[in-house]
Amino acid sequence: MNRSDLWAQAPALAAGMAAADHTPDVQLSQTRYRAALVAGWRIEPGSRVLELGCGQGDMTAVLAEAVGPEGRVVAVDVAEPSYGAPVTLGESAARLTAGPLGPRIDFRFGTDVLDPSTGFPEDAFDHVVLAHCSWYFASLARLRDTLARVRPWARRLWFTEWDLTPASGDQLAHLLAVLIQGQIEAAGSRGQGNVRTPFSREELLRLLPEAGWTADGGEPVGTEGLQDGDWEVAACLDMIGTEERLPQLPEQMRQLVLSQADVLRAVAEPRGNRALASYSVTAR
Repeated sequence: MNRSDLWAQAPALAAGMAAADHTPDVQLSQTRYRAALVAGWRIEPGSRVLELGCGQGDMTAVLAEAVGPEGRVVAVDVAEPSYGAPVTLGESAARLTAGPLGPRIDFRFGTDVLDPSTGFPEDAFDHVVLAHCSWYFASLARLRDTLARVRPWARRLWFTEWDLTPASGDQLAHLLAVLIQGQIEAAGSRGQGNVRTPFSREELLRLLPEAGWTADGGEPVGTEGLQDGDWEVAACLDMIGTEERLPQLPEQMRQLVLSQADVLRAVAEPRGNRALASYSVTAR
């Protein structure tokens, strides 16, 4: 499916998501972003796709549209169906499964591909996709092991994540919010937030060969109109105000985090914080 066709389908895809019942404009912007991403990838109709970290299925729906009625998307996430608010993963998956894309999608929640009981035959998939899920991993080692585990199952990797290098000053709030959350996790105060192990594009490129992949392309991706900068600022400030997180930190780290939070409050807007750019890397 070409870029214009997939983009044209974005409103219908967004309307089919359960979250659209609560925030239709937000869902549309998130779906359009993913449609633009997938339209730039070489995923042909009839393709078999393994998606890791599918969450509520924002990318899953776009992938299912791209592969067409003869294709298949196996969408995997370690979280349980009850995770998420105001719409749970299970509720969102149920809406997609009941719709026209349902026959193309196989959701598998509570599934860790590093579990020996989880496996697929060699070359079972044409593509494996990780889109904005890699910072959820508890460590870079776990991400590396996951990429190595799926290497025999798929011929090509499509990887997308936020770019830690800001392009403008109005992206600093998103960057600070991400780095603060990552520092809290790295210092030993474990949580279940969106950001656990932030890393740079350059770090990914160093990690891919260790997992058996050879990067053969990549490009920056525009994120205009996305709300993720606001979401991460709010998540970070909520974390700072959570009594059980900061007391777990060593005193010097706690003071560093609190000082950075002061800077975040000074530079963040009440809303409209510009999201960082993202990048896409392809590998074989």
